[in-house]
Amino acid sequence: MQSPIVKIEGLSHRYSSSWAIRDINIEISQTGIVGLLGSNGAGKSTTMNILCGALNQTEGKVIVGGIDMRKHPEAAKKLIGFLPQNPPLYMDLTVDEYLVYCAELRKMPKGTIRPSLDEAKERCGVAHFSDRLIRNLSGGYRQRVGIAQAIIHKPRLVVLDEPTNGLDPNQIIEVRALIKEIATDRAVIFSSHILSEVQVLCKEIKMIEGGRIVFSDTMEAFNNYVEPHSVLVYMENPPSDAELLKIPGIGRVEFLTERQIRLYFTGDQSITEAIVETSVHRGWRLREIGLDKSSLDEIFAQLSNHKAN
Repeated sequence: MQSPIVKIEGLSHRYSSSWAIRDINIEISQTGIVGLLGSNGAGKSTTMNILCGALNQTEGKVIVGGIDMRKHPEAAKKLIGFLPQNPPLYMDLTVDEYLVYCAELRKMPKGTIRPSLDEAKERCGVAHFSDRLIRNLSGGYRQRVGIAQAIIHKPRLVVLDEPTNGLDPNQIIEVRALIKEIATDRAVIFSSHILSEVQVLCKEIKMIEGGRIVFSDTMEAFNNYVEPHSVLVYMENPPSDAELLKIPGIGRVEFLTERQIRLYFTGDQSITEAIVETSVHRGWRLREIGLDKSSLDEIFAQLSNHKAN
């Protein structure tokens, strides 16, 4: 039986007297993109720095391709490509000079560097900038060069820390497409504090808050979990609580103002149709209706409370 690409067991790390992460457990056994979602300061970067061998953990194990990172760091690191939040680019080198330097740092055999370099450049769409200084590239192309250095040695795992941070909308779309393409033949861990980024790219999600994993499942399961369960309405002639509770599926009514009401419901989002139809028949003069969207902070709070219970 093939070993998991990554297995993290009981990972904990303490800075001085404060725990940054506590009892993190993650296993990745197949190719594709796994999202590591957390607010700033949640413990994402600490987890990734330990996973990539840039930081020694206080407790726990990191196994990459069956190799213990702490016992055999060089062998384990050969299986990993890492793009930190701030790409380690040397602005006065050309794209080729920089990528050759990165290949040599990874102790790639001399005869494999040039073909691997050409393949990484082609894959990341920077081949036409081979002789250009990195300082003269746009932010999007610098990020592509950063990704190229992370895949030049053909790792089994690529770890990307906030790879779309600071890019404009067009650049974000281009980098997303590149990440999806890279994930066709290897595992990718994609870290972000932006929920929409993870939802667009990932098939699995690990949510970390307060240094602990609070959710670990497929993106489909996550989307089902965070579907809205309340609707906000504005009525010119609102009825009483009792009348609103007669609508099938409405479980609780909260008047925010005299005419603005939050209705909590069970079941699917077709409840909005029932509210509109009932309002028309009863003359409540519905003016606005919209599903409530949970903020990321609210989702983290819900998941943390669920985990605690």
